[in-house]
Amino acid sequence: MQGFGDQIFQVESCESGLEIQKVGNVELDDDGKPKRTGNVWTASAHIITAIIGSGVLSLAWGVAQLGWIAGVATLVIFSGITLYTSSLLTDCYRSPVTGKRNYTYKEVVKNNLGQEMYMACAAVQYVNLTGMVIGYTITASISMAAIQKSDCFHSKGHDVSCSVSHNPYMIGLGILEIFLSQIPNFHKLSLLSVVAAVMSFAYSSIGIGLALARVISGRGGRTTLTGVEIGVGITAAEKIWRVFRAFGDIAFAYTYSQILVEIQDTLKASPPENQVMKKASLVAVSTTTAFYMMCGCFGYAAFGNDAPGNLLTGFGFYEPFWLVDMANACIVLHLIGAYQVFAQPIYSVVELWATRKWPKSVLVTGEYSISICKKQSLMFSVNLLRLIWRSSFVIFATFVALLMPFFNDVLALLGALGYWPLTVYFPIEMYIAKNRIERWTRRWLGLQLINSVCLLVAVAAACGSIQGLNKALKTYEPFKVMD
Repeated sequence: MQGFGDQIFQVESCESGLEIQKVGNVELDDDGKPKRTGNVWTASAHIITAIIGSGVLSLAWGVAQLGWIAGVATLVIFSGITLYTSSLLTDCYRSPVTGKRNYTYKEVVKNNLGQEMYMACAAVQYVNLTGMVIGYTITASISMAAIQKSDCFHSKGHDVSCSVSHNPYMIGLGILEIFLSQIPNFHKLSLLSVVAAVMSFAYSSIGIGLALARVISGRGGRTTLTGVEIGVGITAAEKIWRVFRAFGDIAFAYTYSQILVEIQDTLKASPPENQVMKKASLVAVSTTTAFYMMCGCFGYAAFGNDAPGNLLTGFGFYEPFWLVDMANACIVLHLIGAYQVFAQPIYSVVELWATRKWPKSVLVTGEYSISICKKQSLMFSVNLLRLIWRSSFVIFATFVALLMPFFNDVLALLGALGYWPLTVYFPIEMYIAKNRIERWTRRWLGLQLINSVCLLVAVAAACGSIQGLNKALKTYEPFKVMD
């Protein structure tokens, strides 16, 4: 689609070739961009797609490391902190004096905290988003391989070694994501996010149902108030490292602030975006917390201190195999959508930079809507820069995923890297700067207490995940077939 002023033209493909047609005027928002149409439900779908991801599957393992008291408390505390700091962040979408929109997280930081914080935020945000994409590639391939292994166990028995390589699944997922990456922006992702959100509810419900059925049948595992006990097979040091990694896993499960501003930018101007976004955050975080409590607690009750690192792919459940397969298929479909939600800010930053640098380049700004034989339902948009850049990024992410398929440790590291700076530190510091809260006042001390506690948790989680990754790397052989 090629724009001239406020008019849109499209290039159509048929037997006679391509032709350009004017299709009408575009309704614009107050900032000159196409009118936003998002609402509380589309925003909630985006958030749920981002939050209820692969992290939910590790919660039973996390609760097992922490025990009933600390495990449940950690889930509730992280939920409350995430909801509170996200409400602080939503108020920064528009500048207080001019009302100007801030389209990205890093723009919000720049306008409230200055250039140096802007650079730091950009580095953390894009490293974290890239890590999320790589982590989702790993997790989706594990779920796809789990379907093949589940069928093998069902036909040959649970004691048979059903070895499966994850690599073909990662490559196949990468090819699919190359096509999906051509979706231009967040505004066009609503349907994909809704489907992904439904899938997340589906596999979470299946996991909860299977765990609950195991408990009701009397086959639940042994649980304790303090979690996994020190003794045979686990030393005091290993217990501490596991607790740290569990903090990281739970933090990862609540991470979505790095794309909150981009989601908020999809909302209609009326009612005010910050009010709508707060409602969407409340709906999404409350819903996910309820699912997290059920997944973590029922999973721990079902397997006890031997809870697997991944509730559905760690083969705590073998039967009914078709239901386990369905759950893993839902995971894959969800992560396919979540991949694009987290990748969009990475895509847009390079494309916006290129557009500003080469505004007259056809390769950079040429946008074409191609429809086959004039059927609008078969129309899709093509831009050469988008095709080259996004395909290259997906290939890079897939290659890195092929080199390091470690589930729990990767989740813990991503949680540690992203949760504190993006979910806690920057929103709190912007709130303090925006409202000119004086040092050493009661409110300032309360905010800094939240900041400090979350920093300590993040450092502990990072140390635990690095120790776990180091341990896994000593025995890992790249491209080896996995059991």
